[in-house]
Amino acid sequence: MLERTLVLLKPDCVQRGLVGEVLRRFEAKGLQIAGLKMRQFPRATLEKHYEVHKERPFYGNLVKFMASGPVVAIALEGKDAIEVVRNLMGKTNSRQAAPGTIRGDLGMSFSNNLVHGSDGPESAAKELALFFGEPGELVNWTPVTQPWVYSVEEELR
Repeated sequence: MLERTLVLLKPDCVQRGLVGEVLRRFEAKGLQIAGLKMRQFPRATLEKHYEVHKERPFYGNLVKFMASGPVVAIALEGKDAIEVVRNLMGKTNSRQAAPGTIRGDLGMSFSNNLVHGSDGPESAAKELALFFGEPGELVNWTPVTQPWVYSVEEELR
């Protein structure tokens, strides 16, 4: 019933000191953290993550940008988590993103757009395995606030 998704807080988000603000928005919405780590990921990991774009002209610059500094990887869980996260992030081009979204409120760039979120269940599974592949890196737990976030009897059956 609950879905997991990957979010990456990109180097621009980290460098601008927005990690707490962005994470706060996900938690305030009611998503729960199932995994969290900050690393400067190896180039090979980033190349594998973005391999779907390998033939696109921006691929090289994207991998270079993502390798330019620390990244925060977050596994988030919730009902329809993938769709919820993508709506919270806003359009890829931050200048076109709606006010109230992460990119709409905090970003100005198309390329340096603060966050990445999985775009579907298959990519979420693949991305979570890539960034949280070691045993014990993802936690299964139920927050005591869950009945205040969801109608457990109706939505989480």
